[in-house]
Amino acid sequence: MRDAMGGTVALVIIVVFIVIALGYMAFNVNYTKAFRMKNKIISVYEDYDGNCLGECRNAIKSYAKTLGYSTGNSMSCPNGYYNSDDLYCYKKVDASNKSIDGIVDDAKSKSYYRIITKINVEIPIINNILDLRVFYITGDTKSFEE
Repeated sequence: MRDAMGGTVALVIIVVFIVIALGYMAFNVNYTKAFRMKNKIISVYEDYDGNCLGECRNAIKSYAKTLGYSTGNSMSCPNGYYNSDDLYCYKKVDASNKSIDGIVDDAKSKSYYRIITKINVEIPIINNILDLRVFYITGDTKSFEE
């Protein structure tokens, strides 16, 4: 009887280790996809000088499809951010150089975009135990003159 219990405990330890290792590898794959997606979105925004309409959005959608990037059911954005096709969130940030009085020093105002992508963590066993659902990756574009 003692040997049977020892084998069961060893089997449980092995199964737990495999579940943790596979969960970690799945998280890393999804993290890499979200990081690559963020970098691509930033480079596309910079190629189009911040005017991401029509062709720009199609380029992002096609890259997401080839990468296999998805956000699960839906992408919920923080306050002040806009959702773009349930793939990412973006926000236009004013980057003008303002003096103490609030007067803009430059003749042209500058702004940049803050991009947020979502790491989709859909690992059933680990989600039941730890309730890990959403992680975000944030990045900024270069400044654009308006």
